[in-house]
Amino acid sequence: MSQDSEGPGAAASSGSNRAGGPGKPAGAQAATPPVPGPARPPDADVPAPADEEAAYTDEEGAYTDEEGAYTDEEGAYTGGKAATPATPGSGGGQAGGPVAATEEDERAELERLRAEVAGLRGERAQAGGKRQKRPGGWRAPVSAVLIVLGCILAPVSVLGVWGANQVGNTDRFVANMSPLISEPPIQQALSAKITTQITSRLNVQAIANQAAAQATAAHLPRIASLLHTFSGQIASGVNSAIATAVSRVVASPAMAVVWTQALRVAHSGIVRVLSGQGGGAVDVVNNQVVLNLSPLITQAKKQLSAQGLTIVNNIPNVNATFPLFEAPNLAKAQQGYRLTQTLKWVLPFLTLALLAAGVYVARGHRRALIGAALGLAASMLVLGIALDIARVIYLNSVPKNVLPSDAAGALYDTLIRFIREGLRVLLVIGLVIAIGAFLTGPSVTAVRTRKAVTSGIDWLRARSEQAGVRTGPVGEWTAAHKNLLRIGAIALIALIFVLLGPPDVGEVITLVVVLLVLLGLIELIGGRSADQTARAPGG
Repeated sequence: MSQDSEGPGAAASSGSNRAGGPGKPAGAQAATPPVPGPARPPDADVPAPADEEAAYTDEEGAYTDEEGAYTDEEGAYTGGKAATPATPGSGGGQAGGPVAATEEDERAELERLRAEVAGLRGERAQAGGKRQKRPGGWRAPVSAVLIVLGCILAPVSVLGVWGANQVGNTDRFVANMSPLISEPPIQQALSAKITTQITSRLNVQAIANQAAAQATAAHLPRIASLLHTFSGQIASGVNSAIATAVSRVVASPAMAVVWTQALRVAHSGIVRVLSGQGGGAVDVVNNQVVLNLSPLITQAKKQLSAQGLTIVNNIPNVNATFPLFEAPNLAKAQQGYRLTQTLKWVLPFLTLALLAAGVYVARGHRRALIGAALGLAASMLVLGIALDIARVIYLNSVPKNVLPSDAAGALYDTLIRFIREGLRVLLVIGLVIAIGAFLTGPSVTAVRTRKAVTSGIDWLRARSEQAGVRTGPVGEWTAAHKNLLRIGAIALIALIFVLLGPPDVGEVITLVVVLLVLLGLIELIGGRSADQTARAPGG
C-alpha cells in the first residue's frame, strides 16, 4: 500500500522537477517520460553524417524512429510547455502535435533545398557546363607576349647599339681596335706582311748581280766572283735583317701611335664602305674588308733608314692592304647598317617599353618583373652563345694564307669585346633585378632573409645605443621619411649608372653594393618609425 500511494505522487513530483520546477519556464528543460524500452543514446555517440543531404535523412530517420524519445525535447522547443508524463496506454498523445509540426517544417525545408539545388544544376546544364571566365583573364597571355617580345629584342638592341657606336663614334671605335697592335699574333702577321712588301720590291739578289757586273767592268774579278757566288746568301741575310728590324718596329710604341692614327683615318673609311660610298683607308676588295698599310710601311721605312738600311729609300710608295675580315654579304651588311642607324635609338626604348608594359599588364607585378628580368638575362646568355658560334664560323672561313688562325681569333675577340661587355652588364642587371624583386616578395625565403637582415641591423643599433651613440633628431627625421630616402637612393644610383657611360660588370656590382650600403644606413639610422612603433604589439 505504501508503494501504491507513493507512485502517483512521486511521478508528479519527478515530472514537475524535470519540467523546470516551480518558478521556471516549462520550456527550459523538457521532461523525459518514463516510457519502457531502450533509452536514447547520447548525442556524442551519434555518428556524423557523410554529407548535407545525408544529414537531413539521418535526422529525419531519428525523428521517425525515436519519436517517443524526442517528444519532450521537441515539445519544450516548439511549444514551450512541459510535457505531460506518459502513462501506460497513453502513447504520449499530448506531445504528438508539436513533434508532427516540427517534422513537417523540416520536410518542407529539405524539399525547398532540394528544389534549389535542382534549379542550379539546371542552369549549369543550360550554360553547357562552362565556367564563367574571370574578368581580366586576358592579362596573363598579353603580359607573357609583351615580355617575350622584349626579351627577343634585347639582343638585337645590344647589337644595334654596338654597331652604331662602332661606326658613328670614332673614339669608341679606336678604343675598341687600338689594343690589336699589342696582340702578338697581330704583330707577327703585320710584320710578315710589311716585310714581304719591302723585300719584294728590293730584290737584293738582283742588286748583288748588278754590283758584280760593275765590279767586272772595273777589272775587279775577285769581287765580281764573290758577288755572283754569294748573291743568294746576301739576299737572304738582308731580308732576314729587314724582317728583324720590321718586327722591332711593329712592336715599338711609335708603331702603336701610328696604328691609332691609322685607325682614326680608317674609321671614316668604314663609314664609306657600309654607306656604299667606298674609298678611304678601309675598303672592300674581292669580298674582303681591307686596311690600307701605306702609313705603316712609310713608318717602317723611316725606322729602317735610321738604322742604316738606306737602301729602303729606293722603295717607291706602296699601296698594300691588310685583310680584316671576309665580307661575302656586304650588301646585306650595308642594309643592316642603314637599318641600325635608323633604329639605334628606337630599339632600346622599344625593348624597355615592351618589358615595362608586360610587367604593368600582369596580375602579379612582382612575379612578372622577376620573369622579365630572368628573361633578359637568358637572352644575353643566348647572345653570348651565338657570338661563340659566329667565332667558329669566322675562323673556318678565313684562309690560312690570308690571315693565320691565331691572328684571326685575336681580331674577332677584339672586335666584339664591347658586345661581350654589354651583354655581361645586362646579364648582371637582370639577375640583380630578379633577386631584388624576389627578396621583396612574400615567399618564406624572402621573409626569412628580410628578418635576418633586420635583426642584424637591430642588433647593431642596440649595441650602438648601449655604447652611447644616439641619432637624435636626425634619426627621427630619417624614420619619418624612410620611404622617400629609399626612393632617392635608388634614383641616385640609377642616375650615376646612366651618366657613367658604358659601364662594365665591375662598375655595376660596385653600384649595387653602394645601393645596399645606403639602404642599410637608412634602416640603421632611422630604425622603426613612429607609426610602426605605435602599430607594434605593446607599442
